Amino acid sequence: MPGGEAVRAAEQAWLRRRRGRRLSFTVWGALFLLALGAASEIGEVSLARLAAGLPMAADYIGRTIPTLRWASLGEDLAEWMWGLDAWVLLLLDTILIAYTGTVLGAAAALLLSFPAASTLAPRWAVGASRRVLELARTVPTLVFALIFVYAFGLGPLAGVMAIALHSMGALGKLFAEVHENADLRPVEAVRAAGGSWGEAMRFGVLPQSLPGLLSFGLLRFEINVREASVLGIVGAGGIGEELYLSVRQFSYPDISAILLLLLATVTAIDLLCAALRRRVIGAENLRAA
Repeated sequence: MPGGEAVRAAEQAWLRRRRGRRLSFTVWGALFLLALGAASEIGEVSLARLAAGLPMAADYIGRTIPTLRWASLGEDLAEWMWGLDAWVLLLLDTILIAYTGTVLGAAAALLLSFPAASTLAPRWAVGASRRVLELARTVPTLVFALIFVYAFGLGPLAGVMAIALHSMGALGKLFAEVHENADLRPVEAVRAAGGSWGEAMRFGVLPQSLPGLLSFGLLRFEINVREASVLGIVGAGGIGEELYLSVRQFSYPDISAILLLLLATVTAIDLLCAALRRRVIGAENLRAA
């Protein structure tokens, strides 16, 4: 019967597709396990070493926790936070380094994001802009800081430059992707009215992309505060220098005190950025996103 043959043909086709999916799953699963095994071997992953090292890590963390007694709590806290005044000033330096680097990096990223968007610029401009952004975000921030410390000397300037360059590369890619999701009809309207390409980007794309740009920019600022706290290790300013000195001198309580200040700062910045996003973008748009 023609109907029965059609059913059998459909069943055979379904069986072939299922066998193909199973074969594909088996091949990709085997490749994944092979890659995982190779990575574990190259990375010298060892459960025995992990089991032996965890107690040592716990012991190190335990040494950083100060002894706080209820009877002498005030004195113990004062001894633990003995350098609070200096640490707060260094922490403020860290925040300002991160803020300045983020603003400069975001401004450069915004300029490069329009020619890096595949829907807004010719292919040669897209390729050139993306290569520049890739270079900026491929080099680690710490390496940039080492280069700028060598070029400009010790101090916050090296940290600002390093954060600005890396932020430019990271935010430029994200901004370009936001632009690519914009509706092109306002762009066509601006161009049809005689506007230049820059005016089309300014009035046709930027108003649509602005909420996403703000969201990514605030997120990058949070990340850069943590980045700036590490750059002090190479002399790029901020509280990282004091943290590195405490680690080198085995001043365990100082390590936990500085880390606690950093945690409180990052938490406060996270809450502040969330409030700004709700105020500027709107709670309804955040829920929709």
